[in-house]
Parts: sequence; structure tokens; C-alpha cells
Amino acid sequence: MGSSSTLLLPLTPPSATPAFSKSRPRSSPPPILNTSSPKPSSHLQLHKTYIPPHVFTHPAALLLEMCSDMKEVNQILPLIIKNGLYNEHLFQTKLISLFSKFGRFREAALVFEPIKDKIDPLYHTLLKGHAKNSSLEDAVSFFCRMKYDDVRPVVYNFTYLLKGCGDNSDLRRGKEIHAQLISNGFSSNVFAMTAVVNMYAKCRQIGEACKMFDRMPQRDLVAWNAIIAGYAQNNCARRALELVVQMQQEGQRPDSITIVSILPACADIGSLRIGKAVHGYVIRAGFQSLVNISTALVDMYSKCGSVKTARLIYDGMHIRNVVSWNSMIDGYAQNGDSEEAMEIFQKMMDEGVEPTDVTIMAALHACADLGDLQRGSYIHELLNQNGLGSDVSVVNSLISMYSKCKQVDVAAKIFHNLQGKNLVSWNAMISGYAQNGRVNEALSYFCKMQQENVKPDSFTMVSVIPAIADLSILRQARWIHGLTIRSCLDTNVFVMTALVDMYAKCGGVHTARKLFDMMDERHVTTWNAMIDGYGTHGLGKHAVQLFEEMRTGVVRPNGVTFLCILSACSHSGLVEDGRRYFTVMKHDYEIEPGTDHYATMVDLLGRAGHLDEAWDFIQKMPIEPEISVFGAMLGACKIHKNVELGEKAAKRLFELEPKEGGYHVLLSNIYATASMWDDVAKVRTMMERRGLQKTPGCSMVELGNEVHTFYSGSSNHPQSKRIYAALEVLGDEIKAAGYVPDTNSIHDVEDDVQEQLLNSHSEKLAIAFALINTSPGTTIHIRKNLRVCGDCHNATKYISHVTGREIIVRDMHRFHLFKNGTCSCADYW
Repeated sequence: MGSSSTLLLPLTPPSATPAFSKSRPRSSPPPILNTSSPKPSSHLQLHKTYIPPHVFTHPAALLLEMCSDMKEVNQILPLIIKNGLYNEHLFQTKLISLFSKFGRFREAALVFEPIKDKIDPLYHTLLKGHAKNSSLEDAVSFFCRMKYDDVRPVVYNFTYLLKGCGDNSDLRRGKEIHAQLISNGFSSNVFAMTAVVNMYAKCRQIGEACKMFDRMPQRDLVAWNAIIAGYAQNNCARRALELVVQMQQEGQRPDSITIVSILPACADIGSLRIGKAVHGYVIRAGFQSLVNISTALVDMYSKCGSVKTARLIYDGMHIRNVVSWNSMIDGYAQNGDSEEAMEIFQKMMDEGVEPTDVTIMAALHACADLGDLQRGSYIHELLNQNGLGSDVSVVNSLISMYSKCKQVDVAAKIFHNLQGKNLVSWNAMISGYAQNGRVNEALSYFCKMQQENVKPDSFTMVSVIPAIADLSILRQARWIHGLTIRSCLDTNVFVMTALVDMYAKCGGVHTARKLFDMMDERHVTTWNAMIDGYGTHGLGKHAVQLFEEMRTGVVRPNGVTFLCILSACSHSGLVEDGRRYFTVMKHDYEIEPGTDHYATMVDLLGRAGHLDEAWDFIQKMPIEPEISVFGAMLGACKIHKNVELGEKAAKRLFELEPKEGGYHVLLSNIYATASMWDDVAKVRTMMERRGLQKTPGCSMVELGNEVHTFYSGSSNHPQSKRIYAALEVLGDEIKAAGYVPDTNSIHDVEDDVQEQLLNSHSEKLAIAFALINTSPGTTIHIRKNLRVCGDCHNATKYISHVTGREIIVRDMHRFHLFKNGTCSCADYW
């Protein structure tokens, strides 16, 4: 294609008849006599054997031609014997051909072996049968016997054997057959060399295939199609399209076979423009009525993101095969319209079309995206009925479906029963556990996979790295990073993006930036991960600077990018920047805000104390506010002690999510801060009546390859006595340094009990445990499942001061780095 990268299809298409007449069918052999061979062909030997004329016209000969199964052959066989035709070479050859075709090689041998004067075509026929209907091993073995019996090979002996080698990806045998082909004088035969090209291409040796093609003295359309298909099938789509141009320049016009090869190549490079050019040629050449062409067009348009055009072509097809249905179902599933994919699937079932493995996998993909367990279970039953329950690829899709439908234990059971697990199976299971928050199981399966010597790929790493990010353990992050380098996956943009995100979530935001700067290629998700990392660490100005750098580059921000930058502005109090970016998102990038964008804007305004503006913003939203919006409003009211707006937000939250106890606790704390004890009692009574509870506070710290978990007020840890004793001493030290307990959220108990309850908060227990079990100067990493409370935040600042330790706390929203009595959030969180 040169520098233009356009497909130069002829303006005047060939008529339908010449296009097909010039194309030699793959299964049709060339003329048997090879002028380059010193010996006569075996077909000439056939004519030297006298066959009476009546043999060709006998009814039994015509009946044999029409046999479609062994039952019909067995009915005609007595007629052949009765009429004394069994010893005629024509009938012997035809019987061997039929027996081989139906896989009855024992019967074929019973015909072949007793023949005393075997003519060469008998050998050729039996070899063809082995090559097409038996194993490659048997075909090669019989070919060796032919050599031993001094039978001279003909060209199609080699083409059948080479096809078998290609289909089995047996490169070693393919090279041996290629050598035999050359030694028998067929190296200039276009038909034979086309088979050689095909073999090398199917064995993923596209370079060798190209060498063979270039050496061909003559190249017909079939040869061109072979090399074009070879490049297309070996992920060299652009080169395949370039060859189409070269082919036309050398006087060959694309036929339907060419088109079926290059349409997937257009899809692979995502070039809708070239795909449309090919479509235009299809119409001009009169190929649009061919079902395989229309199906390839449906597939191309779907993969290029133009699923509506794909549907128009699909609806216009008068005849559809199962591949047509599969292409449309998969097209909708891959383009995010899973509901439409399931509708097409149901129509297919209603019309009685037998689903294939591809159908089932596409439908399972759609069910997974919809989280539709009911229809997913129905497809599970269907695939068992169709005998696909042992197909590894289908079962892998089944594992993914159950995992995405929150049934990861069902997925694990299927995985354990699966015979012949492959890398995709392990990836599906690891990803399933990670997506369901079962981080430890995900890491456990990753380790088992390595123990079984299954080498991870980029998808494995992209599944397991986020699991480590959820643990927020920097040591584990470094371990997986090292493994990525040793696995030579550290140049993959998706893996590197996952590593950037992981380091940011494990407290290593500066390491994340180093990796970000080292990347030669960055996707929009890479920028999003780094911007979000800065935001969660309270480095809002760094996030803004990076976002502005992104806007001047070639990668266009998407909706997630704006969510990340708005959140970064919210965490750092950059209200004006946040307002500006919300406007830029709509006006400059034409991205319609979603619920999460609105919720982040409410959080931005409310956290900064602009509560009336935040409430007014909610009232003017063009979409119905959801839980996250009112949740952000209620949280802001708690921070700024606004009872009136807090009550309004809580009322809506109780309507939207009546079973969430956390919102009731927030309202109760707002009342308590305002000393509205009667209202506190009402909220408590409501919670008791409805059986609602607050999510218990939980903090985790890693020590010696083990994660220690602490709940507020718990005393079941083996070191509990030491922990509480250390906390008592630490409490005296930080009080002496100026710490005053914040008991606003605890009431109805004596002052000393209030302090005792505060002193047993989960993060304080985790910090005390880390202090008594690590060396002085060691940085302490804590992870908490809830937002850090005001008293713990204040106490941790003093602890960092009196102990000289850096303490990093990751709560559900962000990171806090406590150092020398201050926090990185500047008390704005």
C-alpha cells in the first residue's frame, strides 16, 4: 500500500463469470502431466490399462457416484460383485475412495491389499483418503509405502499432505514434504508451490511463506489469495492489504476468496475507510449476494464500531448461515449492546439454527456484561445439551460469565472440573476472584498457576496487579513488578498502566510517576491512572498540571479522565479548577456528565463549605440524582455541621437506600454534634426497628508476609494485651504533646469511657501493633475500610510527631501521609 495506505481496487469490476472462471478451485488438481518431470505421469499409466467401455456406462458406476453414506455403498456392493465388476480398476478405485471418505479404512484396505497388479491411481486415491479423513501420521506412513512400492507421486499427493501439515501446524513434517516435492520436480508447479505457501503460513512461518511465493515463476489468483490470507491470518493485516494492491498492479483482480481474506484485515487495523472501499468493490463486482461475503462485511463493520451498518447488511441477507448469526451476536456484544446481542441469539434459537461454540461464547459474553445470571444459566444448560461442555474455550467463557454475575464459587467449581486447562482458564479464574474482591484467592490461584509451570501473559498480569493494588502493600507491589520484568512484559502498555495504578494505590505515587514517564506509549487509561493517583494522595496541583499536559497532547480525555481530575480537585480544595473543568468537559469535549461526575461536583462544593451552592446544583441536575449524589451531600453536611441540609439529603437517601445503616449513623452524628439528643434517639430507634447496622471499622497492616486485621474494640489478637498497653503509654505521650481527644461523635457515656472507646478504634490498634513489631524509623502502612475519623486523624499526627515515624493511612477515599506532626491532606479530607 506504500505511504497512501489506501486499497487500490479497480474501478471496473470483473463480471461474475470471468471472475470465477479465472480462479482455479483449491480442490481441483492441475494437469497431471508435468513437462518438467522426466517420467510420464501416473494418469497416463491409467490409460494404458484396458477398461472395457461398458464399465463406464454401467448403472452401478452411476450409483456409486451418488452414494452419500455407507448404507448406500453396502446396498450397491452386491450388484458390483454379481455383475463381475469387482476386479475392474475403476470400481476398485471408486470403492477405496468411498470407504476412505466415510472413515472405513479397514474396508478400504480389504479392497486395496488383495489386488495383484495395483495401478498408481489406487495408491493416490487411498493416500487422498488418509490425508482428508484419517490422521496425518497415517497419511505420511502410507506415502512412505508408496515410495517403497516405487509408485511415482503426482502433484496432488503433495498438496493433500501439505494441507494436513498446515492444519496440524506440523512444521517439521511440512518441511520434509516440501523437500520431497522439490526432489520430485514440482518446485516450479504453481499448484504445488501454492500448497507450500499455505503450509508455511498456517505453521505461522509467514516469512518462509513469502520466500516461497516470491520464488514462484508464475503466480495465479489462487497463489495470491494464499499469501494474502497467510499475512491476514498471521496478524500482518497491513501487509495483506498492500499485497492486494500489488496483485492488481500485476494484472490479477480480487475474487470472492480475496475479499473474505482482506475484510478481517480491515477489521484488525480498525480501518472503516478501507473497509468501505472493499464494500464498494463487492457491490460493483456483484459479490454482495454471496453469504460468506455478506457475513465478512457484517463482521468488519461491527469490529470497526459501525454496528448499525452491520445490522443493515445483516437484515438484507436473504440467506444466512450460522456464521452470519454469530457475527451479528458478537458484533453487538463487543460494541456494548449486550441486550440486542441476546435478542439476536433468541431469534436464532427460535428459527432452529444450531448454535456453535462461537455462538455460545458470544452469548455468554453478553450475559456477563449484563450480569444476567438467569439467561447465563440457560446458556449453560444449552451448551451441555449440544455437547460443548468439554470445549475448553466455551468453558472459559462460562467461568467468566459466572464470575461477572457474582457467582465466583460456581465458576471455581467449573474450573476445578475442567480437563485440559489452558492459560485463558487460569486468567479467567484469577480475574474472576479479583473482580469479586476475593484478593487473596486471586493471588493464591496466581501462585498455583506458576507452580504448574503455566507462564503468565499480559492478561494475567493485568488481572493480578489490581488485586495487589487492593491490598495496598508496597512490598507485594515491588514483587509483582519484578516478576513482570522477568516475564518480559514490562513493555506492554496495558501491563505498565496497571503497574502505574498499582503503585499509586500502594502509596508509591512517585514510583508510579517514574514508570509513567518511562513509557513510550500511553493510552487514555494510563493518563487516568496517574491523574487519579495524584488525586488520592492529595496532590491536586500535580494532577491539574498533568491534565493540562494531556490536553496539549494526542491522547483525548474521556469521561473517566474528567472524573479523575474533578475528584483530585475535590480532595485538594481546588474549587475554581473543578468548576472550570466541569464546564470544559461539556463545552470543549462534548462529554455529557454522568451521575458520578455530578456526585463529585457536589463533593467538591460541599467539602469546601459551599453547601447552599451544592444543594442548588443538585436541584438543577438534568438527570435524576442517585445515591452517590445525596451521599456526597450528607458527608459534606457532617463535616460542616449543617443540620437542615443534612436532614434533606438523609431523607432522600433513606428513600433510595433504606437498608444502608451508614447514612443513618451520619445523620445521627450530625444531630449529636448539634446536641439534638431527641433526634439522635429517633434515628437509633429507627435503626433498631429496621435491623440496620453500621459497617464496622476495620484496619489492616502487613507484617512478615501476613496481613493482620483489627476491628474497633477487638481484643482477640494474640498481642492484644501488649497493644492496649502500648496505646495507654502512647496516649499519655501525645496528650503531653498537645493532643485533645475529640469526643463529639460519642455520647450517652462518661468521659473516661468516651476516651476508652476512641482509644480502641481500629486504626489506632493497627498503628500500635506496627510500632511494637517494627524497627524505629520504619514507615508504617495502614489500610482502613472506612473514612478516617477526625479524632484518629488528629491522634495520628501527634503519634508521627512523638515517635518520629512516617505513617501512611489509605482509607476508602484517599491517602494520608503523616510526618512530623502534619498530614499530607493539610486537614482537608
